[in-house]
Amino acid sequence: MQETIIQPEAWRETIARVRGQIGEIIVGQQEVVEQMLWCIFAGGHALLEGIPGLGKTMLVRTIADTLDLSFSRIQFTPDLMPSDITGTQILSFGKQGETGMTFQRGPLFSSIVLADEINRATPKTQSALLEAMQEKTVTVGNETHRLPSPFFVLATQNPLENEGTYPLPEAQLDRFLLKILVPYPSADELKEIVRRTTANLAPSIVKQAGPEELLEIQHGAREVLVADDVLDYAARLLMMSHPEEASAPEGVKKYVRFGSGPRGIQSIISTGKVRAVCQGRMHLAQSDIHAVAVPALRHRIFLNFEGQALGITTDQIIGEMLQALGGRP
Repeated sequence: MQETIIQPEAWRETIARVRGQIGEIIVGQQEVVEQMLWCIFAGGHALLEGIPGLGKTMLVRTIADTLDLSFSRIQFTPDLMPSDITGTQILSFGKQGETGMTFQRGPLFSSIVLADEINRATPKTQSALLEAMQEKTVTVGNETHRLPSPFFVLATQNPLENEGTYPLPEAQLDRFLLKILVPYPSADELKEIVRRTTANLAPSIVKQAGPEELLEIQHGAREVLVADDVLDYAARLLMMSHPEEASAPEGVKKYVRFGSGPRGIQSIISTGKVRAVCQGRMHLAQSDIHAVAVPALRHRIFLNFEGQALGITTDQIIGEMLQALGGRP
């Protein structure tokens, strides 16, 4: 692989242009957009959770158009089969009448795949994404097919409806780099949404970067320096999520069943590196750890029955961990 030329200021400007273009289409949701950009430029997958109508699909489509990436949307339903998303072998006929099997690619073969309402599909279909998300390949029969690069799964789920849904298993939740909560817009944002969607003035999307620039920033972000004390800070934070650890705060010991696995700290560091690049830095700081900890860990910490019964959230637990750890927010 060609050596990456370190140019943090150019990368910061590219990300800023992408952020600005998305802001012209999406009303508000600055924190959601920022976390999505961290995830995309870190090369990871994101799980977006929010009630219907908040623009999750529009956001993902806008990101794909802004970065000039191929886009597929898969509406997950209980009767969706794995072959519906990965593709399947079909019988084909040649010019001389000979027959053979040809692989027909599914919608998974796009750079950005929107898995809409992923928790409505059965576990069998959900598991079809595991290989794609981890290995970036699809195996059908005896053949393995490589997915395009870059490749992202951006999934959505509705937190309100639980009937007829299949909660994602821990193994698949762990594959998502970040879990991003999409909040309800403010009154001013609602008015702006109405102005944009009920008039004939539809803003056009202008490409701000391409796949090559995206891959360059991904490789460049991996060059961000991580000092030993910052890495130790992140490791101590992760260990605090385990109730059996002596350093765990009271809330963790009382309400947490299982803490985060190793992918938690990998997510924190890789996402924190992108946040540093967004600010034109080539070193990771404790402030980056603080900023990315909640979306990186909220789906990797599992509450016990008492915590669930009292309405404790993992965000509250992570906040208590950060407060107990100290450092610079």
